[in-house]
Amino acid sequence: MRRTLSPLSLILLGLGTFLLVLAPLLAWYVEPRAAVNPIDIDTTAVYEGTGSVFDTEKLKTVPDQRITVTQRVRGNVAESERSGRAAVWDVTTTVDTDKSLPAADPHDALEFVPHRWVMDRRTTKPVHCCREKPYIEGEAYLKFPFDVRKRSYQWWDNSLGSTVTLRYRGTEKVQGYTGYRFTGTVPPSKVGTRLVPGSIVDQAGRPQVLAEEWYSNHGVELVVDQATGRVIYAQVGPKRTLRAPGAKKDAVVLLDSRKVAFTTDTQKEAVRQARRDSGQLRTVGETLPIGAAVAGFVLTVAGGVLVVRGRKRPDSQETPDTYRVPLTM
Repeated sequence: MRRTLSPLSLILLGLGTFLLVLAPLLAWYVEPRAAVNPIDIDTTAVYEGTGSVFDTEKLKTVPDQRITVTQRVRGNVAESERSGRAAVWDVTTTVDTDKSLPAADPHDALEFVPHRWVMDRRTTKPVHCCREKPYIEGEAYLKFPFDVRKRSYQWWDNSLGSTVTLRYRGTEKVQGYTGYRFTGTVPPSKVGTRLVPGSIVDQAGRPQVLAEEWYSNHGVELVVDQATGRVIYAQVGPKRTLRAPGAKKDAVVLLDSRKVAFTTDTQKEAVRQARRDSGQLRTVGETLPIGAAVAGFVLTVAGGVLVVRGRKRPDSQETPDTYRVPLTM
């Protein structure tokens, strides 16, 4: 008897082997390349809170004002493609009170800050090119790197013009979705100068003074999606003041709020995008590789069994040992 290989056994072996090779490729090659920061982003985050604001008409600080911070992020596709490896995001941040909302022009806001963030698409580390402004440093800003760890991160504070250490504080749920929580504070720091009437900084005898601008933050709290690094909740407590040149104490408060945080709508949209993006990464990095490995193993075993068993066929037609010869007379 001889054994022959059936076409089915060869098909099962080939398909099983293919899936076994595909599984690690998906996990170790495809998934890391799928985790990239987009270049065509277009999102808006809105923060709301209350606090004290300097009224330029009354020339005094007014308490209990509603504060709205709007942060618009748009990807500059052309600049990103020219850079080759970087994502170029143009960011505008406006601070408004009810008096300046709605505003036909963002420049009418209490504060209007345009800037550009350029980062490596895979690592999220700053890339210094493409007319970035300011010179952003640190590990995180509008988002964290992919695969966030339970450790401290250097977060860029654009108002400070430097990085702030945010420490890991456990997990927290936002709109039913669990993220990593990070917190930090900013002590009073001189961030620049501003030409103002002397009377504003207790120097009435001088028509104009180059006052010192100071910034601090009562508390920064960010909740971040572990897989994608997307910020799903943000809360800050900014304080801006003016001091006379060389003075040790604040002369006037420009802005002071204990809490300005993502609105409910912003939280829901951030969570929706985090669920979608992390789900896609999980599918490519876990679900498909595991499924491919299991299916590949089963098909390979089945094909191997068929190969071992084979199909029995006779080597030749059976021939009788003797032949009967008719007798003739």
